[in-house]
Amino acid sequence: MSELDFSQVSWDELWNSTVETLQMLGASALFTLIIGLPLGIILFLASRSSLTLMKVIYIILSFIVNILRSVPFIILIVALIPFTRSLVGTSTGVLGTIPPLVIGAAPFFARLVETSLREVDKGVIEAAQAMGASTGQIIRRVLLREALPGLLAALTITVVTLVSYTAMSGMIGGGGLGTLAINYGYYRYETAVMIVAVVLMVVLVQLLQMAGDRLVRHYTRK
Repeated sequence: MSELDFSQVSWDELWNSTVETLQMLGASALFTLIIGLPLGIILFLASRSSLTLMKVIYIILSFIVNILRSVPFIILIVALIPFTRSLVGTSTGVLGTIPPLVIGAAPFFARLVETSLREVDKGVIEAAQAMGASTGQIIRRVLLREALPGLLAALTITVVTLVSYTAMSGMIGGGGLGTLAINYGYYRYETAVMIVAVVLMVVLVQLLQMAGDRLVRHYTRK
């Protein structure tokens, strides 16, 4: 086995790729939270409702969520190329990767949100209802507060998953460390570049997981 040649690594390009990965991760995580949290709340409320309309809504939303969760991301990002182009004008680079990242991660996060809300003590919810709290008040003051540690854990899992999604987007020129690893490590056989890119992604995942775990422990103690 030949020695690794780290002179192959362009540190400026590596830095730019890292910034692109962080941009994709930050934007997609934000939109995933904005879309996935309300969707998860709707799924939870609809699943508990006795109204026929809400049951139908739950069946439809649950079906859509399950479909989007079951499609491998690399296939999803290719299938969404026409939609992505019509939405943001490109299907490559940082901007072209964000829509499929959100569409892939939001249903995943929504299901985790629903699961976290199901773990809230029913007695607390019933007590709030008995005191005349509205649905909005129950969501804000009971459900979200009681389920906060679980929601933070769900967000952490989702963001970590998004890191792997950004890497897969490199297969179609999505930018970031994934594209760098594929273009240099795979196509040009510059193994050192691929190893450095992989190490950076592993470090990023570890930092995100540590930050998420710390937040969960902080709010669990409250």
